[in-house]
Amino acid sequence: MPNPVVHFEILGKDGKKAQQYYQSLFDWKIDANNPMAYGLVHNDGEGIDGGVAQAEQGGPTVMFYVQVDDPQKYLDRAIALGGKLVMPVTEVPGMVTMCQFADPDGNVIGIVKAM
Repeated sequence: MPNPVVHFEILGKDGKKAQQYYQSLFDWKIDANNPMAYGLVHNDGEGIDGGVAQAEQGGPTVMFYVQVDDPQKYLDRAIALGGKLVMPVTEVPGMVTMCQFADPDGNVIGIVKAM
């Protein structure tokens, strides 16, 4: 399938509490040992990997990320089709190049660059 969903994100008011909740609920192994305290969820080859963390702005959010070859091209297309810019294409060195848009109904979708 071209442009697969490759990552999910659950952002809560309190990242540590959200991580503990989902770890207890589903027995997920969540590793938040990084400078951003972003809880990485690894699936050991079943399903897709994800993250559980604190929302930096706005309220709690559940989001998924679609992998593409050219994030700017798809972000431009999303906006041309009636979406709104949420986050411009941003590179987190050594980790990911990503952006976010809201669809016409306000659902926020993430885009990541294929590695």
